[in-house]
Amino acid sequence: MSHLLKKGGRGLAGLLCAAALSLTGTNAIAEKLTLSSSSLQAGKKMPMAHVYGSCGGENLSPQLSWSGVPEGTKSFAITAYDPDAPTGSGWWHWVVFNIPVDTTNLPEGAGDLKNGLIPEAVQGRNDYGNSGYGGACPPKGHGDHRYRFRVYALKVESLPLDENTSPAKVGFNINANKLAEAELEVLWGH
Repeated sequence: MSHLLKKGGRGLAGLLCAAALSLTGTNAIAEKLTLSSSSLQAGKKMPMAHVYGSCGGENLSPQLSWSGVPEGTKSFAITAYDPDAPTGSGWWHWVVFNIPVDTTNLPEGAGDLKNGLIPEAVQGRNDYGNSGYGGACPPKGHGDHRYRFRVYALKVESLPLDENTSPAKVGFNINANKLAEAELEVLWGH
């Protein structure tokens, strides 16, 4: 056994890894799902364009794009969530699901149903009580809140839900069917 540990300087773990790769017929490592935005910068303050109207913003959903889609993906979902909202359960700002698998980019403003930019997808109810995007608007003096934009690669073509389904139930169905997820977190407070 000690000769296996030293063979080729790779050790047993290296040999097992090489054997596993040879069985799959590839030496490539799978890409990781990533989420990016031309509108948002991770860890930075959210621009006013994406802030809710009653807090002085334009309430535009940000541009989002993703890559590194795992094999077997049949659809996507997007969520935007504030875990710091003083509700005991956070605040859902955007819930979109049944995004077609050939879509890897949402333009700025796609969260406004009147724009019709993602007609195949379902834009669920946010915690403002509306379907579509609802921007950041934490209580004044509450400090910066974190806004977590996430994309999920799903193993099903569609979730059997509609625009009136609660964000919690959508989240349950997303998590039951996800292959991968990626996050972009930004801040906002006033």
